[in-house]
Amino acid sequence: MGADFSAASDFILRNARLLDRQRFRFRFQGGSDAAVLAALLAYRNDDGGFGNALEPDLRGAASQPVPLEHALHILDEIGRFDASLVRPGCDWLVSITTEEGGVPFVLPSLDDGPHAPWWVPTGKASLNPTAGIVGLLRKNSVDHPWVENATAYCWEALRKHVPELGADDAISVLMFLEHTSDSARAAAGFEHLGERILGELVALDPSTPGYVKTPLEFAPHPDVLGRRLFDDATIETHLAALAATQADDGGWPITWDPPSTAAVDEWRGFMTIKWLDVLDNYGRLS
Repeated sequence: MGADFSAASDFILRNARLLDRQRFRFRFQGGSDAAVLAALLAYRNDDGGFGNALEPDLRGAASQPVPLEHALHILDEIGRFDASLVRPGCDWLVSITTEEGGVPFVLPSLDDGPHAPWWVPTGKASLNPTAGIVGLLRKNSVDHPWVENATAYCWEALRKHVPELGADDAISVLMFLEHTSDSARAAAGFEHLGERILGELVALDPSTPGYVKTPLEFAPHPDVLGRRLFDDATIETHLAALAATQADDGGWPITWDPPSTAAVDEWRGFMTIKWLDVLDNYGRLS
């Protein structure tokens, strides 16, 4: 059985925030990039960063690194990596970069609003989201001083910390490795990271409960770097399981507890688009 696209579309209209409704229209119904952009910019702050619950688990207004990464993903998704949109975010990144050369996972300003309990400031730079941000900027040929400095941080952190990476960290690093200009170094890094992913970070059994990352999280498209980690049979198994997990209301469930009812709806709308996108990327959406 495949996914029910009509039911998913109805779910998006009933439950998703405006930004994700516009993203859905753009991706599947011929909607405009301008409409997505207008909705996205409502989350941008005067400092050039993004907050205001763009990352639904952070409900406060303050700019944070992960919401900025989310914004860059959306700009990449709609092909609007305009300098006027991206450079203010890069300037903001400079202002929060640690002496290590990267940005923290989360800043202390998260306390300006409710948030999920796993968001804990450490004051240290983190590959998640630094590596993902660098990868997105390099993919789109952004020329900004922050990119070179953050790239150096990523290589040094990868040299030291691959054995400590979690699954979300590894996804961020894959974006970096795929789009770095140093192909030889990237190949060696991918081999090391791949061992970590296959050894401990991926849930190969589709029935694994809880907050886990399946092969489709590491390989959301057949052409991305992470696809090399999994054979065809594994991908096929997880595509079938993904379609089967669509809920009766047309959306996909989530496996964690956001900080509010609104955040649950926002995440489910976001994830429903994400999984429809994956199914479509693999030709499983009619």
